[in-house]
Amino acid sequence: MTSPVLEAKGLVKLYGRVVGLDDVDLTLHPGEVLAVIGDNGAGKSTLIKCLSGALIPDKGGILVNGAEVQFKRPQDARDAGIETVYQTLAVAPALDVASNLFLAREIRRKGPLGSVLRMLDIGEMERQATDHIKRLGINTLQNIGQAVETLSGGQRQAVAVARAGAFGGKVVILDEPTAALGVRETGQVLKLVRDLREQGLGVILISHDMPNVFEVADRIQVQRLGRVAGVITPKTHTMEDAVAIMTGARKLVE
Repeated sequence: MTSPVLEAKGLVKLYGRVVGLDDVDLTLHPGEVLAVIGDNGAGKSTLIKCLSGALIPDKGGILVNGAEVQFKRPQDARDAGIETVYQTLAVAPALDVASNLFLAREIRRKGPLGSVLRMLDIGEMERQATDHIKRLGINTLQNIGQAVETLSGGQRQAVAVARAGAFGGKVVILDEPTAALGVRETGQVLKLVRDLREQGLGVILISHDMPNVFEVADRIQVQRLGRVAGVITPKTHTMEDAVAIMTGARKLVE
């Protein structure tokens, strides 16, 4: 087994008297899909926000490749190689696919045109965007210059995941990536998840969709009431087991 690419140790996050996270651990290895499941209030969103720099935990530590890090903002996590695709999809609908992939990472033209006039190198961004999309095996985005607002829900999700895969050097966190998608588009997104894993990235998948989770996850971390109720695998447990642990009807026996 490879050394973990991302670890959380004893994370605690309080919202006044409300406990968001209560001594939560997490371990993610390179080339692994770790699903995080749980009912509303289980701490899933709080956990990924701590791992992505959107929240600062009150206690506990986060390690990337064995070294402790402190994320004070999302950019700190991105600089450490962790990209997050939230359910709300932070895409700019009026911009084309290439511009969305390089949003906030625009490539400027060489020389005074870029440094003084701040002109963008559109051609280079389109070329690199095409390479990223081909490398991920995304065949639903044929026109790199197409405005994102004209794309389907699944295609927009593909743009967001492609951006994360292109710049997430170590970890990609996906928050409900198949929510509100049809069967065909869901299949395309699950393929993207597998492709990210094949590239050696660690993938954290937050999802309510049990069939999707059991189809692509290597391990499944079950959250309940802000704590870790257990970590299982699709090989050792069924969907019914996962739901029972998630709801408290059953406790995991190690």
